[in-house]
Amino acid sequence: MNHTLPAAAPHGSLQGAPAPTAANGPASRFSKGSAAAVLVCWLLVVFDGYDLIVYGTVQSSLISETGWGLSKATAGTIGSMAFAGMMIGAIFAGRMADSWGRRRIILGCAVIFSIFTILCAFAPNAAVFGALRLLAGIGLGGLVPSANALVAELVPAKWRSTVATLMMSGVPIGGSIAALVGIQMIPAFGWESMFLVAVLALVVVVPLGLRYLPETLAPVSGGRPVREPSGFSSLLRAPYLGVSVLFAVATIATLFAWYGLGTWLPNLMQLAGYNLGSALTFALALNLGAVAGSVITAWAGTRFGPIPTAIAAAAVAAGALVVLVTGPPVGVVYFMLVLAGVGTHGTQCLIIAAVASHYPGHLRGTALGWALGTGRIGAVAAPQVGGLLLAAGLGVSSNFLAFAGAAAIAAVLLAAVGLKLKSKLSTPPSSSPTGASNV
Repeated sequence: MNHTLPAAAPHGSLQGAPAPTAANGPASRFSKGSAAAVLVCWLLVVFDGYDLIVYGTVQSSLISETGWGLSKATAGTIGSMAFAGMMIGAIFAGRMADSWGRRRIILGCAVIFSIFTILCAFAPNAAVFGALRLLAGIGLGGLVPSANALVAELVPAKWRSTVATLMMSGVPIGGSIAALVGIQMIPAFGWESMFLVAVLALVVVVPLGLRYLPETLAPVSGGRPVREPSGFSSLLRAPYLGVSVLFAVATIATLFAWYGLGTWLPNLMQLAGYNLGSALTFALALNLGAVAGSVITAWAGTRFGPIPTAIAAAAVAAGALVVLVTGPPVGVVYFMLVLAGVGTHGTQCLIIAAVASHYPGHLRGTALGWALGTGRIGAVAAPQVGGLLLAAGLGVSSNFLAFAGAAAIAAVLLAAVGLKLKSKLSTPPSSSPTGASNV
């Protein structure tokens, strides 16, 4: 299918967006109301990150203290349940946000993940706990693409990539909070207390969202809504098909590395001979690296472009994880985990920034949901693969090698994205009778 490129399409975009208006485009100015809305979305992403990483902090407690009969393999399966829910939530919530509006989907997802996370503290057995994590995951997965789609419409286009990257700093900040809180709360109050923290999202941040989050409006023409072709049928055909598939597979590889580390790192470090407190400080190093990565990649992505920066970030993560296999001194371990956090989470932030920048507004939520939703295949597989590798007796290093390989694959796939976009941009409009070009 041919697609006529607009003469003034933004650099690197898959399709030129409509001229910004109050109804249909990104704000030309960043108002106080928009800043408040972005802050609320960021706070929700912080809780999203906390809820994602909290399982890794309590995993060893669930195995040793609950009497549920969990093995490393079954613990990995339970760890995958939230990511399976996230896959469902991301795919469908992103699509619904484009059709029904961002605000109601964001708030609905926040309520869902908060309630079911709180209920995890009262789970009587492993089956119920896993089911609750699955349901919480639906809300967790739906929040990020919907929030990023809303934020992309509230900020000026020139800041869209930077703000999208900084927004995702909430995930490792939430993970860092989980590690810090876990060091104190798990010994004092038990693993259940870690899930009760989600009460704060329900009673504090959701009401702030009701107050400050705006609803985005459909484009209007003559007072009537304009229905742009949208949905997965539009996303998965020319001119978007090739890049959409590459973005999705790169996200699968990136999330395999990031969530594999997030789920298994404390347990891996305990198996390597560290106590729980030390193991959680390693998780803290990973997440603090990811926070730093959000800032570093926001700057670098603006300076050099999100795709080239993402390639470099993924390569850094792969190299750092390979170094861990060599059994370096503890100081080097901390530094490599910081670099792994910078690289893995930074790559994911930059993929989100690239998707938010390279698709038109009426497909943005769908495109983000597609990339993040299909990417959850990697997040679902990572805890399971990590557990199976350990159960097979292959040792801690096998996990680090698996996650390093995934990061390297992500770098290669993102290089293919860059080549495809560069080829598209370098194709002269006169190359066909209609000036069409396929992505």
